[in-house]
Formats: sequence, structure tokens, C-alpha cells
Amino acid sequence: MFTGIIEALGTLRKIDRKGDDIRLNVASGSLDLSDVKLGDSIATNGVCLTVVQCLPDGYVADISAETVALTGFADYKVGQKVNLEKAVMPTTRLGGHMVSGHVDGIARVEQRNVRGKAIEFWLLAPEDLSRYIAHKGSITVDGVSLTVNEIDGHRFRLTIVPHTAEETTLLALQAGSKVNIEVDLIARYLERLMSAEKATKSEGGITMEMLANAGFMR
Repeated sequence: MFTGIIEALGTLRKIDRKGDDIRLNVASGSLDLSDVKLGDSIATNGVCLTVVQCLPDGYVADISAETVALTGFADYKVGQKVNLEKAVMPTTRLGGHMVSGHVDGIARVEQRNVRGKAIEFWLLAPEDLSRYIAHKGSITVDGVSLTVNEIDGHRFRLTIVPHTAEETTLLALQAGSKVNIEVDLIARYLERLMSAEKATKSEGGITMEMLANAGFMR
């Protein structure tokens, strides 16, 4: 699990394409690697990657064809900057929100506007994901935990404060840029729970309401 609070900016040092899979060599910049070991997870532009080789100044990770298809990694180039965050520990402050590192899809930046010292972005989400995006809800964009400030159909607006812009890759985004998005975990599980309950009711079986009325739930 992650929080969406970026710890450092990394650089893609090498990209080896092996069929539909990718092996990345990432220079980790200022990220503290002293407690990172083989098999640990590091969110790289919002994608939970497993460290398969530890380097003095970075790490190597593999990306499967499934992940490549759902993220922007298919178009990434050597030298590109990426947002980095190590997996949380029990003592970590949850400064952002619960992030799994399992990217749901790609959104496209439609507009970039300057509002005072902040930067405002309008992004277009895939139609099948827009129902999970709520006004004042949380969303992860390239690994950054952000608040949705406005919804307009499949479009949503984000406001990036100067500190976040300077400490992440979001400052470089322009109209046409594509970003990895992960919708809120609670929204996904809630939909699944509701659909399962609906199916159970339609089959005439045990329902959540029946369990509650029988005293099995509070």
C-alpha cells in the first residue's frame, strides 16, 4: 500500500523491451534506499513495481504486458522523470489516501490553466472509470494523491498547489499529456459489494438486510 505522497523524483535510466514485457532501470534520485531490499515495492508513477535488483543509486523492476497495456509505460522514454514512493510501514502517516499502486487506466490532460500560484488541470477519464470519480473525492494521478475539485461528465478538474507541482512530475504536464490514474479503492469495493448484494437478492438468497434483521450484523 501507498499514500500518494511522493518521496522523490526518479529518472528512467534504461528501458529493455522483451516482447510485451518491460524491464526498467530507475535512478532513484534522493529516495532513501537504505531500507529497500529485493522484493520490496516502489510505486513508480503510480505503478506498484517489485524490486528485482537493488542498485547503489536505484533499482531494477519488471513490468508485465498487463501493466503496460493499462499504463503510460508503453510510451515512456529513457531520461523521463517519474514519481517515486516506497510502500508504507505501520508507522507511516497517511498524508494522502489509500493507494494500491494498481493503475486503472490512462487519462488525458485537456486543459492547463494558471490560477494564482496554483495550476489547474482538466483531465478526461476513460468512460468506464469516470463513475468512480467523485467531487471532493480522492484520485491518484501518476502516483500523486489529489482531490477532485469539479466534475463535468467524464472530465474532472484538479488544482495543484506550488509545493506539489515542484516536487512531482505534474509541473511538466501540458494539454495532450497522458497520465496514469487509480480511482479510490473504497469506490471500487463499494460498487462490487452493491452488485453482489443485488445479484443475491435477485436470486432470492440471503441478503445483507436479512442478516441484519436476524441479528448477525450491527
